[in-house]
Amino acid sequence: MKINLKSKEEIARIREAGSILAECHREIAKLIAPGITTEEIDSFVESFLAGKGATPEQKGYRGFPYATCASINEVVCHGFPGDQKLQKGDIVTIDMVVNKKGWLADSAWSYRVGEVGPQAEHLLKTTEKALFAGIGQALPGNRVGDIGYAVQRVAQEAGIGIVKPLIGHGIGQRMHEPPDVPNFGRPHTGAKLQPGMVITIEPIFTLGETGAVFWDNDGWTIRSADGSLGAHYEHTLAILEDGPVILTS
Repeated sequence: MKINLKSKEEIARIREAGSILAECHREIAKLIAPGITTEEIDSFVESFLAGKGATPEQKGYRGFPYATCASINEVVCHGFPGDQKLQKGDIVTIDMVVNKKGWLADSAWSYRVGEVGPQAEHLLKTTEKALFAGIGQALPGNRVGDIGYAVQRVAQEAGIGIVKPLIGHGIGQRMHEPPDVPNFGRPHTGAKLQPGMVITIEPIFTLGETGAVFWDNDGWTIRSADGSLGAHYEHTLAILEDGPVILTS
């Protein structure tokens, strides 16, 4: 497993893609409201990226047909955008990879559609907290297991399920590079973190404590096995000498 360390110039290129992605998420946040469809959000994203001289990397990736993954409620990941109108109280996750001049950045965010219930709020806050707990461990000299353990602890303390098959990863000119970055782990185990690594950290949790999921027949859409709500937060970050820098904030 060769980890591809990036130069400062290469990290700057990923940051350029990441800043476009972050700006796109800020615009999506303004669109999220009861009555909009994820199809409409997907069309907006494609137009927005085109206006920035960027492209949606996952469109066409292994046959995936859309610019975004759009996952509503019990769909935890890789949902297809569609004509279903969002309703007050829904959770919708928009996940995308932006390509700018051959360099990639990846970020997902779970959005509240209007006000959500207390359980949904607990899930969202826990998952976002776990993301930043993981980022806090992305230090030179630490190991991938330190990130996973930090994410896992937040979930366990909140009684939330971890979707273990879905993990973070390295990223650069390819969407998925070594190392894998699971959302669970043992401290001081796994690949050693070094300056120049660029990774995603992306906790994906469910309200159901097991975090068990199944795949739909389309081969992409992943749902919680017990029908409980799912949430997904993800940033791309670079590990520098003095610690992690988020490239998609």
